[in-house]
Amino acid sequence: MPRNSKPGAILAIILISYFMILLDNSVIFTGLPSIRAGLDLSPTGLSWVQDAYTLVFGGLLLLGARAGDLVGRRRLFVIGLGVFGTASLLIGLAPTGWWLIAARALQGVGAAIVAPTSLALITAYFEGEARTRAVAWYAATVGIGASLGLLVGGALTDLISWRAAFLVNVPIAVAMIVGARAVLTETPRQRGRFDVVGALCATLGMGALVFGIIESGEAGWGSARVIVALVVGVLLLAALVVTEARVAQPVMPLRLFASRERSGAYAARALYMGAMIGFFFFTTQLLQDALGFTPLQAGLGFLPMSLVNFGVALAIPRLRTRLSDAVLLAAGVLITLVGMVWLSRAGVEDGYLSSVALPMVLVGGGQGLAFAPLTSSGIAGVAFSDAGAASGLINTAHQLGMALGLAVLSAVAAGAGAGLTGPAAVAEHVGAALTAASVLLAVALLVVLVVLVPAARSHREQRSSAAERPAVRAAA
Repeated sequence: MPRNSKPGAILAIILISYFMILLDNSVIFTGLPSIRAGLDLSPTGLSWVQDAYTLVFGGLLLLGARAGDLVGRRRLFVIGLGVFGTASLLIGLAPTGWWLIAARALQGVGAAIVAPTSLALITAYFEGEARTRAVAWYAATVGIGASLGLLVGGALTDLISWRAAFLVNVPIAVAMIVGARAVLTETPRQRGRFDVVGALCATLGMGALVFGIIESGEAGWGSARVIVALVVGVLLLAALVVTEARVAQPVMPLRLFASRERSGAYAARALYMGAMIGFFFFTTQLLQDALGFTPLQAGLGFLPMSLVNFGVALAIPRLRTRLSDAVLLAAGVLITLVGMVWLSRAGVEDGYLSSVALPMVLVGGGQGLAFAPLTSSGIAGVAFSDAGAASGLINTAHQLGMALGLAVLSAVAAGAGAGLTGPAAVAEHVGAALTAASVLLAVALLVVLVVLVPAARSHREQRSSAAERPAVRAAA
């Protein structure tokens, strides 16, 4: 473990950098109408503004995570920030649609490096109670970054331009590069060969899977290119599993799945994020297209969630002294589910306070409770040498869950509101999508109760038994 002489500065650099990545995941939503008008993009071209980023981000996550273990996490972290900042500058200066889409893909490369490396650095620099607090802050950043991105994107789009929402990343990236080089020390590098076959299978397999999921939203699940992409993705990921069982230094160590707690955390996170991307994507439409909010007002409309999320997430370290992670996670998913069901009932004639703001409070509180335990469970018991790979799997579950969730929820929404037009049709689309998101949350809750809660109970019993054995020997 590297020297940690400035924990506050180290954590600030890690979280601000990760926050910048998360901000761009949601800032795009409020800027899409202005981007379409400014660059004269077709509906398909506009969808690729987001999809190019998601495809590259999701495809390169495992590769980016493992590379940090081999070349040094500080070095890779700085490279990722440089790539992300450069891409943000290119997006802000984009004169045409193809330029913008290509720059968004490059931005996905930077995000695929920074996102998993951020969590791996927390694992490397912090341990014990300090790691618990750092993970709580990391989890708070996840929730706040998503909702605050809508506010920042709406404000900059309304007051300046959609370009400003991306250009603001440039000075942040430069400052974080300078800070990282000054404060972070390089982590030990692992020796050995890079798993080229595993890296190609992971990158191409994940990319094909994400591409198929994205395309299903427009072409339908029965489309030939969707089926081919999904089949190729599954085959490549199957080849990845076979490869990883044989190589000495795998890009995705299969031993990470040996823990029931970690495997359950990856599955629950994918389901939870599939529901949450629907919450942000469709609630934004509800506020702007059904209730008549401006982009800035829509961003401000998410504040009830953001504020509650932030407050609850900061209370997690204290709550964890009284309640287990499994209990907090189950409570968080359940509260999110109640809020999502409530929000799915919102109609054009309903007021913002009762139909949107109050359920947002529940969604924000549930997310604040859920993210820290989900993250901790995803890296539970991981050796230092596997920290990068475990972080990559957490982020892979995060991105795949969002891609799959948005494709499924969009398909559900498209089939709702037949015969309706205008705000009433939008409200029906949103209601159907959020009802489907509630189903995803219900399945996530089932995974938590059936897999994670028993795993956590078994882990506590093992630790208790291990602690009792020395006492018995001493008494003898």
